[in-house]
Amino acid sequence: MLFNQIIGQEHIKKHLKVSAENGRIPHAQLFVGKEGSGVLPMAIAYAQFLLCNFSEHAGICNLKCDKLQHPDLHFAYPVTTNDNVKKHPVSSLFLEDWRSFIATQPYGSLFNWLQHIGVENKQGIIGVDEAEEVVKKLRLKSYEGGFKVMIIWMAEKLNIAAANKLLKLIEEPPEKTVFLLITENEEQLINTIKSRCQALYFPALSEQDISNTLVVNHQVSDNEAANIAQQAEGNFNKALHLLNNDANDLIFEEWFVMWIRTAFKAKGNATVVQQLIEWSDIIAKSGRETQKRFLAYCLQFFRQALLLNYKSNNLVFMETKTGFDLSKFAPFIHADNILEIEKEVSDAIYHIERNGNAKIILLDLSMKLTRFLHKKEATV
Repeated sequence: MLFNQIIGQEHIKKHLKVSAENGRIPHAQLFVGKEGSGVLPMAIAYAQFLLCNFSEHAGICNLKCDKLQHPDLHFAYPVTTNDNVKKHPVSSLFLEDWRSFIATQPYGSLFNWLQHIGVENKQGIIGVDEAEEVVKKLRLKSYEGGFKVMIIWMAEKLNIAAANKLLKLIEEPPEKTVFLLITENEEQLINTIKSRCQALYFPALSEQDISNTLVVNHQVSDNEAANIAQQAEGNFNKALHLLNNDANDLIFEEWFVMWIRTAFKAKGNATVVQQLIEWSDIIAKSGRETQKRFLAYCLQFFRQALLLNYKSNNLVFMETKTGFDLSKFAPFIHADNILEIEKEVSDAIYHIERNGNAKIILLDLSMKLTRFLHKKEATV
């Protein structure tokens, strides 16, 4: 993957190229950016630049890197057991899946990756078995005499045992070995890892960059591209999701509408509370990554309702598919309950991330939502 194939982020491309050409290559770098900002493609392009720009056989080197088959380019990423890998899952056992994922979804999310390997109902981690594999790979000499690059995608998924095993290697790697750690959530990365890396922060993509890419690479009209770019919120993966009208949105909207209507009716009604318990059961069976993605969708729905309530119609892009009238729901989301709603939904995502009991977490959230929806906005 070459720098000219990466969407936007021109100042970061320039910084990486100039610093490498001047010999200023930190041995451990942390690339921080939200989903869809191009952090993983940029890391791959940077690795390819390090491996091939200083090579006597640049053409062959670039060809190997394009196919992710360069012997000095290594990856670690979250994995878990599936139908083919029953125990001790490590990245090398999923390498062909990884290559096809990068070829088709270079801006894809962790959820997309877990779907790709058929385990969206589980959470992927980077465990101690993976850390041992990384240590073994990087102790070997470079196959082609140049750099060795280890890209760790979603580094926040390193568990404590794996992180501790890699600390010494990250702090004092072998000569001409470069670690590129990629994270969407820097706060979830343990401090001992962060302190050993030089951080580079990626902004969200501009609407213009997303729009131009959709027009040129996906044959989208200018008007449609501009509309999608506005909704994408700097996330190219979300832009593609909107372009392809992902079926998950319809399912999420149906779950959300059922939840809102039931929670609103549940106040003081024990019969309806039973329906909330049944709703929690349904969502709890969907798998943790789906649950987190659904709750993130709910946050967006609440924020869109708030904007509509305060007449910021030009910022409202959500279009319902089930016939649910957002304008009738909007008055129930206001300045006196939105912060509580956002906090509780975010807390639910946090606890699900940490393997809390999803059924209990979702039911607790539902009971609180019942109270929030009936809270009146204070008059001035």
